[in-house]
Amino acid sequence: MTAPSDLISQLRIDRDRQPAPPKSAGHWRWIAPTVLVLGALALFLFTREPAREVRVATAELLTAESGGSSATSVLDASGYVTARRIATVSSKITGKVVEVLIEEGQVVREGEVVARLEATDAIAQRELSAAQLAAARSEVTRAEAQLRLAEQTLARTSELAGRQLVAQSALDQARAERDALAAQLEAARRNVQVASEALDLAEIGVDNTVVRAPFDGVVTVKAAQPGEMISPISAGGGFTRTGIGTIVDMDSLEIQVDVNEASIGRVRAGQKVEAVLNAYPDWKIPAEVIAIVPTADRSKATVKVRIAFLERDPRIVPDMGVRVSFLEESPAAADGKPVVLGVTVPAEAVTSRDGRTVAFVVKDERVQLRQIESGEARDGRRRVSRGLAAGERVVLSPPAELADGDAVTVIE
Repeated sequence: MTAPSDLISQLRIDRDRQPAPPKSAGHWRWIAPTVLVLGALALFLFTREPAREVRVATAELLTAESGGSSATSVLDASGYVTARRIATVSSKITGKVVEVLIEEGQVVREGEVVARLEATDAIAQRELSAAQLAAARSEVTRAEAQLRLAEQTLARTSELAGRQLVAQSALDQARAERDALAAQLEAARRNVQVASEALDLAEIGVDNTVVRAPFDGVVTVKAAQPGEMISPISAGGGFTRTGIGTIVDMDSLEIQVDVNEASIGRVRAGQKVEAVLNAYPDWKIPAEVIAIVPTADRSKATVKVRIAFLERDPRIVPDMGVRVSFLEESPAAADGKPVVLGVTVPAEAVTSRDGRTVAFVVKDERVQLRQIESGEARDGRRRVSRGLAAGERVVLSPPAELADGDAVTVIE
C-alpha cells in the first residue's frame, strides 16, 4: 500500500523538464506561407482584366511646304449635284402621242424633234384656211376688174357730161358705182389679210403637234409612249401625261450644300473648293463658290451655298452625293520652318462616342480616350487639327465595347 506522501509527490509538477515538441510542427512552418502565396496568385489570375488585342497606327505630322503656302480645308460639308437648267418637255396642246424619238441618255440639240402628236385635225384646219385664203384672193381679183370697168365708165360719162350729152345724174351714178367697187376691193384685200393670218395660225397649230428640245442637253427621263394622251396641264385621273421627257443641260451642273449658320462665316464668294463625289472617292474635282444664297433655313439652321465645277466631265450627273472642302491658303512658312497643320491618321482610327468624335491612344499597354477635331476622310486618312500629337499610336477600328483605361495588347 502506497503511503499518502508518495501519492502527493507524484502529483507535483517538475518545472525543469519541458515537453517534447510534436513531430509535425516543423512541416506547418513551411506549408502555411506556401498556401498563402498560392491563394494570392490564384486571386490575381482570376481577378485580373484580360488584355484586348488591337491594331494600331502612328499619327503623322502634317505641314505646309517650307518657304511656301498650302491650301487647307477650313470647313467640310456634304451636298448634291444639281442642274440650273432642267426641263420637263411637253406639248402646247392636248393630243395623242404617235411617235417618241428620244431615249434615256440621248444627247439632243436645241430645236431637235423629240416627239410628234396626232395632227389630223390641225392639218385639216390648215387646208381649210388655205382654201379660204385662195377664195379671198379670187375675190380681190374680181373686185379689181370691176373697179377698172367702173373707172372707165366714169371717165366716158364724165366726158359726155362735159359735152352736155348725158344728164348729170348719169355722171353721179357712174361715180357712185366706182366708189362702191373701190370699197369692195379694199374689203376683199382685208379679207385676204385675215385669211393669210388664219393660215399662219393653222400652221402654228400643225407645228404644235411637234415637240422639240428647248436647249442642248441630255435626256434623263422618258415619260411618254406612243398611244398615250399628253397635255400641258394635268387632266386628273392619272391617264394623261404632262410631259414627254426630262432634259438636263449638263453644262449647268453645280453643287448645292447646306452649311451650318454658325460656320457660314468661313465661306465667301469665289473661295476655292475641293469636291469629291461619293461615287468616285479618289477623284478630287476643283471648284469654287458661286454665291451664298442670302436666306437661312430656320428649321435646319443652315444656309445654302452654290458651288461651280471648274472641270466638266461626263461622270458628273445630277443628284449625285458630293463632299466638299472649303479651302483657305495657309500662311507661308517663316525662316524656312514648316507650318504645322495638324496630324493625319487612318480614317478607321476615328470613331464616335456619345456624339463626340474621338480616337483611342495606346500608352503603357492601356488606351486613353481622346476627343478630337477632324475633317472628312480623304484617300483613306483624316486630318486631325486638335486632340492628337505626331508619333502617338492610335487604335484602328476600335470595337464598341472598348473603353477608356482598358488594357490592350498591340498586334504588330
